[in-house]
Amino acid sequence: MCGIAGFLLGKRRLEPAILGNIAMAMAQAIRHRGPDAHGVWIQADAGLAFGHTRLRVIDLSDAGAQPMVSPSERYVLNYNGELYNFVALRRMLIDLGQEFRGHSDTEVLLASIDTLGLEETLNRANGMFALALWDRAERRLSLARDRVGKKPLYYGWCGDTFLFASELRGLRAHPDFSATIDRPALSQFVRFGYISQPLSMYEGIRKLPPGGILAVEPRDVGSVREPRLYWSAKDIAEEGERAPFSGDYSEAVDALDSLLRDAVGQRMVADVDLGALLSGGVDSSTVVAIMQALGDRPVTTFSVGFHESRYNEAPHASQVARHLGTQHHEFYLAPDECLNILHDLPCIYDEPFADVSQIPTYLICRAARERVTVVLTGDGGDETFAGYRRYSEILDFWRRFGWMPARARAAVGASMAVTGRASWHLLAARRARRGAQVRGWRRVGSKWERDGQRLAAPTPRDLLALQLANTAPKAGLVVGTDWTPSTQERGSKWARVTDTLQSLMHADFAAYLPEDILVKLDRASMAVGLEARCPLLDARVAEFAFRLPTGMRLDRQGGKRVLRDVLARYVPPQLTARPKQGFSVPVAEWLRGPLCDWAEDCLDESRLRRQGWFNPSEVRRLWFQHRSGFRKHTKLIWAVLVLQRWCDEYL
Repeated sequence: MCGIAGFLLGKRRLEPAILGNIAMAMAQAIRHRGPDAHGVWIQADAGLAFGHTRLRVIDLSDAGAQPMVSPSERYVLNYNGELYNFVALRRMLIDLGQEFRGHSDTEVLLASIDTLGLEETLNRANGMFALALWDRAERRLSLARDRVGKKPLYYGWCGDTFLFASELRGLRAHPDFSATIDRPALSQFVRFGYISQPLSMYEGIRKLPPGGILAVEPRDVGSVREPRLYWSAKDIAEEGERAPFSGDYSEAVDALDSLLRDAVGQRMVADVDLGALLSGGVDSSTVVAIMQALGDRPVTTFSVGFHESRYNEAPHASQVARHLGTQHHEFYLAPDECLNILHDLPCIYDEPFADVSQIPTYLICRAARERVTVVLTGDGGDETFAGYRRYSEILDFWRRFGWMPARARAAVGASMAVTGRASWHLLAARRARRGAQVRGWRRVGSKWERDGQRLAAPTPRDLLALQLANTAPKAGLVVGTDWTPSTQERGSKWARVTDTLQSLMHADFAAYLPEDILVKLDRASMAVGLEARCPLLDARVAEFAFRLPTGMRLDRQGGKRVLRDVLARYVPPQLTARPKQGFSVPVAEWLRGPLCDWAEDCLDESRLRRQGWFNPSEVRRLWFQHRSGFRKHTKLIWAVLVLQRWCDEYL
């Protein structure tokens, strides 16, 4: 796993030494992603420079060093990721006459591009990656990203210079970078806690979409072509409904078991120590159980615990670890340790990011890195196998209220929301400003407002977006911009399917997964030089999952029916049969306790007015509601606080 960065000049040219120094500075800015080695490659007459920082995982020798030139010397590759099926591709290329000097997946990937071309190679590749490829013959730079969006890639023109990097800090290291905040992106961040592609925190800087390819040439100065998709979750969801799985349930369990054994086995290939993150839930337990079945020695597993019982999954993980016979390491986190990491969040996550589980994710990655370099995780199981409770809740809500005419629902919902909002001013605001708690009947308006917003949602997908969001679409929190829809809300991106569950799963797979879950995992693991691999997000597994009928996904116990029955072959169901707990920390309680004074300073009305980002009175209203207990705004307040820390660090 690595960090990549680089740039391509339009018309002007720089001395080779200057090109090299800038590329090295960009790479050094993201050296945490690859602390073992670094490299630079330039072509001065083309104005092209690549910078690379390497985490050695496969082929620890210099034969795997990057940037790497292809056997024909036509292509130069700057690559961040792992190609899991590189052994099979290598055999195929050897049959076609290719020779190899090392055994890295980078060399195989580049030889495949040399032989088959970029797009055909991407179609055959099974892995997680972001790459930049320079075609010396055509003088064309190509960027590409893996199917699911495991590895990040930012890009954009800054004047006469096209920049790209794994993280924004790599771009900021370039002297031509212009740091202008993008207000629509800021609005998205406050609404969801993340910024949805193609936007980034900076104007003119974009994120390459999952499964995307972008071609750039010097003559494109100032304009960016639209990326092409070689793989699309939308297509997979639509194809899954057109051609559903035709076997019976037992055949589905057999097929998934076989797929997962292959996916896990491919991800266990490494020339460094390897382990797994284990929460004791269905997803991570399945991954660890299969690892243990395939390996010849105990798997090294890691779990994190909290002293607050409602957040503590460690005892469940420990039970699963004992049953499987893993070499288990358990870490309990005290509130002080979690709170101390708050001020490092801007450096860890780089772009503003506000999922409250970002703190324990980072801390467990840091603890695991003390013993291993690679971990397998259970990420992706909820989105792939309908694991979120919200799916059942939305389906039930729609069964009860979806029959109502849309205009009638919208009118009733709007009335309830207005009444609920008015109740705050009439019944609770004065008490809250005095520091008193709002209890009992005075809180009923908060439920009216929340339920009214849900009732007014036009479709189940809009209801899902509302459930994930921190605010209503036009809440007026961010000054100077209108509502900018995220990937969750852009109708043109929605899968055209008739099955509501299929639609909801696609929404999460295409938006929440790559923009929240995978960002959290990538930044937390890469901040400490740890590679995280996700077998449940193997593209073949996803394609299979989207073909399953609803009855194979959901039953009376909830989602993940078929995955639970695969796990039952390895672990007794009673060890994992419990309500989904999630991976979080008690931020809501902290904001009323040890974080209250810090939050009050960050949300000071005069500070907010000076910054000019937010409507101060609206932010203060929400803060008072949260502190008083009138309505829980944990995710929204957390997003504003994270942004304040980011501004302190980078502005």
